[in-house]
Amino acid sequence: MQVAQTVIRHLNPSVEDFSSLVAIQPHLVLAFGSVAALQTAAPALTQAFPQAHRAGCSTAGEISAEGVADGTLVVTGLHFAHAHSSQVSTVLASMEDSFAAGRRLATGLPVVGLRAILIFGQGVQINGSAVLAGMTEIVGSKVPITGGLAGDGGAFAQTWVLDGQGVSSDRLTCVGLYGSALEFSHGSFGGWSPFGPARKVTRCENNVLYELDGEPALSIYKRYLGDHADGLPASGLLFPFAMLGRDHTEVGLIRTILGVDEAAGSLTLAGDIDPEGYLRLMHASTDALVDGAEAAAEAARAMHANTGEGLALLVSCVGRKLVMGGRVDEEVEAVGEVFGQGATLAGFYSYGEISPFSPEVECKLHNQTMTITYIAETA
Repeated sequence: MQVAQTVIRHLNPSVEDFSSLVAIQPHLVLAFGSVAALQTAAPALTQAFPQAHRAGCSTAGEISAEGVADGTLVVTGLHFAHAHSSQVSTVLASMEDSFAAGRRLATGLPVVGLRAILIFGQGVQINGSAVLAGMTEIVGSKVPITGGLAGDGGAFAQTWVLDGQGVSSDRLTCVGLYGSALEFSHGSFGGWSPFGPARKVTRCENNVLYELDGEPALSIYKRYLGDHADGLPASGLLFPFAMLGRDHTEVGLIRTILGVDEAAGSLTLAGDIDPEGYLRLMHASTDALVDGAEAAAEAARAMHANTGEGLALLVSCVGRKLVMGGRVDEEVEAVGEVFGQGATLAGFYSYGEISPFSPEVECKLHNQTMTITYIAETA
């Protein structure tokens, strides 16, 4: 497999800006950028790579081999020697359409030889876990699904997805990967620590949380946040929820806040909530988050033996970026050290990360994690 990457730092790029990628004749092109960068680059991407599958999304920060940036466009091309890909997109009509949209995506992919799926979706009006449930119902739990939900620089207003039709604020796209030569591994880790008591979920509907311990969820959440409550929903990225089971055990999932409804006293989370479970607030330090990113990289690295050229796709939550501030490059550097010179790093800061827990556990929507997908080919 050949991998080439370019970082565009200006708007309205031309086909010539992608010449280094065109040279390898990529089969798959991944593009992640700010809203403005992705929108203005879409026509040139179509012209430069008319035969390639094109996928990506707007971000809350771009990740490349050069580190972390804002306001740029990171474009990475993959030329497969033996593997191949297939792409399907669908319109997401509403948040309630999420499960059905996931089914439509998965149904459109050829089943024979399907090894793995990459998915990118809009990041605001979506129930990410419902999308994955719909996909898993079709392809089963043995096919790994990884990717993430788009961002818009932390505004939580309107996000964009790139596919073969250009950019759109209401489409989801997925890329199926095929072939016995494909190496596809993944890892996911957080680094957040819980604080305060566990609160019983007493009223919720899918991903909307109405009550904790019989009180309006928003009221309880604001009490914990104190002065930070004035910055909701963005400040909620600093204080996500840990999901606990009905017996208070950790289930390994974190949920972040996508929106608040003052009238209803509710919180909209990025994925489904267990109506019989518990939630507990979390916080983190930069050192703990960097350690978590390194652990995710080691998990992905341990799943394959390839030492040649490959792509490490990093999807990290915007909440981690806010906590780390000027030290955010450290988590990307930690991943790079694990994979070494053979891996090209690409990815973005997201509103939701998608990855299995482990090779044996089906795909889930994560929040506040670093998820890593490694793609390569055997000789």
